Amino acid sequence: MSNNVLTGTVPDLDNPLRRIRSMADYQFGRGVGEKLFPENVEVAYSKRTGRIRYVYLDGKRLVTLRPMDGLFSLSIEGAKRIVENQIPAKCLVVVQNEVSKFIADGGDVFAIHVVKADSEILPKDEVIVVNEKGEVLAVGRAVLSGEEMTAFKVGVAVKVRRGVLEES
Repeated sequence: MSNNVLTGTVPDLDNPLRRIRSMADYQFGRGVGEKLFPENVEVAYSKRTGRIRYVYLDGKRLVTLRPMDGLFSLSIEGAKRIVENQIPAKCLVVVQNEVSKFIADGGDVFAIHVVKADSEILPKDEVIVVNEKGEVLAVGRAVLSGEEMTAFKVGVAVKVRRGVLEES
């Protein structure tokens, strides 16, 4: 049996766990996949296409695979797993504590309230919004790049899809 490194072949991506971990590493940064998706995750497939659609851990949805672009949409549970396990992901946006409740209720993030954002964030990237204490407030899609979020003083920086208080 040959070694993948020597032959230049791709690792076994038919294995669903390897596939979702590789996708998470690509989207959120190296090493995120293994920490976000432990061995006991449950992968749910689309009845229509047979492709991966959702990933659950202990009955709670971590991510949804978007069929249009093949990338993950994080749930609040998935975001909390990344943040609470201190996984070095390239998708964090830190906002002022004063706007925490507004964002946790599902309000969009305005550039003026952004304290810090990962420089690798690009528009349309999936992001996790946290307050200055590091508590997860929301998940959504970046409207601006990470650098623009901290440089601009007007406009929406993140279009929030779901706030933590909406989950209750």
